[in-house]
Amino acid sequence: MKYFYWGAGVVFGLLLLVVGLQYIASERVEVVELLTVDEVDGPITTRLWVVDDAGFAYLRVGADGSSWLDRILANGEFRITRNGQSATYTAVQRLDKSMRINELMQAKYTWGDTLMAMLAGSREGSIPIELHEVNR
Repeated sequence: MKYFYWGAGVVFGLLLLVVGLQYIASERVEVVELLTVDEVDGPITTRLWVVDDAGFAYLRVGADGSSWLDRILANGEFRITRNGQSATYTAVQRLDKSMRINELMQAKYTWGDTLMAMLAGSREGSIPIELHEVNR
């Protein structure tokens, strides 16, 4: 029976290590807060990585999509808080910039980006989301 508990402890420890590494990788460099609205649940905040290129900020979503992207596309406008400043944006999917945004994400988030790619699958087919601020 002690081998069972020992084995369970090892498995639990490994899971804890993976979750801890994922959290550290996700939160150690700049993270923005995306505020979207779901018709059922109301406002939803999602923490995401961001990079800048040629005057625009970019988010990135995997090839299989994400619920936060679905909410952006359904609502048109959304809010981003970055460095304590909040603004309203619209999004443009920029498939033509996939390689460039992947390179910038890798340069900025280094081993964290590599780890997340290993856990979530490759970055092939990822979709850069170009942010356009709405001036009111």
